[in-house]
Amino acid sequence: MAQVFDRSSNALARAGLVLTGLIVVALGVALNSLQRSPWVTRQGQRADQPVPFSHRHHVEGLGIQCQYCHTSVEKAGYAGIPPTKTCMNCHSQIWTNAQMLEPVRQSWATGQSIKWIRVHDLPDYVYFNHEIHVNKGIGCASCHGRVDEMPIMYMENSLQMEWCLNCHRNPAKNLRPTSEIYNMAWSGPTRDKPVWCAETGKGGPTAQQINCVTKDPQQGNPQLAFLQQDTSTNGPNYDPGNGLAGASNGKSSSSTGTDLEPNAKNGAGKTYSDTQTGAILPASYTKFTSQEALGTFLSDHYRIRRPNELQSCEVCHR
Repeated sequence: MAQVFDRSSNALARAGLVLTGLIVVALGVALNSLQRSPWVTRQGQRADQPVPFSHRHHVEGLGIQCQYCHTSVEKAGYAGIPPTKTCMNCHSQIWTNAQMLEPVRQSWATGQSIKWIRVHDLPDYVYFNHEIHVNKGIGCASCHGRVDEMPIMYMENSLQMEWCLNCHRNPAKNLRPTSEIYNMAWSGPTRDKPVWCAETGKGGPTAQQINCVTKDPQQGNPQLAFLQQDTSTNGPNYDPGNGLAGASNGKSSSSTGTDLEPNAKNGAGKTYSDTQTGAILPASYTKFTSQEALGTFLSDHYRIRRPNELQSCEVCHR
């Protein structure tokens, strides 16, 4: 009986199997690259908004704080989109006839909301809470990028699960003092610009239990000028329960604070603190010259859960 296949068919079959395997691998690599590409993630794309709102003009140029528009960022799961009234607080007085602001004036007159296009839009099955991230030392720029340098808002990071997991596997690389949350220029401590941190001895939110400064507290740091310089624990009004020394007249001192938000462009400005004027100066400050060391310290004191403690999918998926 004559052979159906030539002897060369064996070589062709092997070559076909190898070629099929290469095609499958190439297709997998291509699909993987596609799902990470800006075409899918919309990373770097500028949405065509009803009003060309410039964060650069309002944040860097005018110095408007993030919380003025995004009022719920520290106390809710969402940052919040400002209502038309927030815009009209200023634009009822300035640029009242600008054509680009006509949708704002129309919204104010009719009571209908402006249909903004969400730039950072997570899938419905993902639960992200702004409050917990902001109050645990994650700055705005860590996720949203240098918003103060964006004439038109765009998404700097992919916001894909891989990107989230990379942060949760090592949150120390992104943690900062809560006083620097809204400082877009924050780049972490270095040998030339160290950061000093110490425990305040206070109760309440974990973020308030740490005080961080950018100037050596042993060199007359003005950020600590509100703290009582007499750290004696033998005074008649010393309360060992809360670590506070009362005023000399026996009355409790009022709480004070400095500006919450440093300059978005250069990071200059005072560091916020709600420590009472009668608080004792922390006995020991630790100097940090690297982000990893500072982040590890803050991770422990802010009680950030480690990867092996995140055993439930419901942390992110609800």
